[in-house]
Amino acid sequence: MNKKFALGKGLGALIPDEINEGNEGKLMISLNKIKSNIDQPRKSFDNEKIAELAESIKNHGIIQPLILKENDGGYIIVAGERRWRAAKMVGLKEVPAIVMDLTEKQVLEISLIENIQRQDLNPIEEALAYKKLLSDFNLTQEELSKRIGKSRTAITNTIRLINLDSRVQQYVIDGIISEGHGRALLSLEDSELQYIYSQKVIDEKLSVRELEKLIRNASLKSEKNKKNEQLNPYYKDIRDRLQNYFGTKVNLSSKKNKGKIEIEYYSQEDLERILDIINL
Repeated sequence: MNKKFALGKGLGALIPDEINEGNEGKLMISLNKIKSNIDQPRKSFDNEKIAELAESIKNHGIIQPLILKENDGGYIIVAGERRWRAAKMVGLKEVPAIVMDLTEKQVLEISLIENIQRQDLNPIEEALAYKKLLSDFNLTQEELSKRIGKSRTAITNTIRLINLDSRVQQYVIDGIISEGHGRALLSLEDSELQYIYSQKVIDEKLSVRELEKLIRNASLKSEKNKKNEQLNPYYKDIRDRLQNYFGTKVNLSSKKNKGKIEIEYYSQEDLERILDIINL
């Protein structure tokens, strides 16, 4: 029995009431006829959690049926891939399901909403799913916001995560750093810097606030260095001579008739060397 349903906000508007109301509309479908949807937003599955679900199914059966769509003489999963995987693990031959007549857009939307509502997607999977809905089906962010019940700002911030360096994206996928860390790293345009700072987060166990402060301070220092680079030729020549004399980096800043000279050192021995040069 195929069923047609209109799109609307939230999963409840997309999936029929029969799912949670008795057995009407449910069919028992052979597992051998069901395939995973390659366009499913969720790409990674926690085997331990699948095993826990399998144990529950073994004891209580599948309470909520899968949502399927007919495809090439079989079916593809619209919602319920975890239940399908767990059912195979238990050794079930067939599962309860409702077959729906859906467009490609509706399939993606239901899969996305189901995973979002159950918080099953990692942030990168969510970002890619949003991008696909926007690009493949010509939705505006306002339309997508209404469909999935999330603010435009939240959608925009999530989509931006796919601009991260690929190595940093993997850290977010694996839960090594948080989505908040990822958003903070987006303030760095250079992908290599994004990766370097993500390593700092991991090595130093930085919070999002600490990472933001670190990036902000580095940015201020960079601006300061740029200003030093813009010294007029007279002061630039003095700085270069001082650097050659002391054998280390020297910062020279001037403003009207005053300024300051900063001589950098990198160890106690380096400091002693510099003090010897100036006879202190």
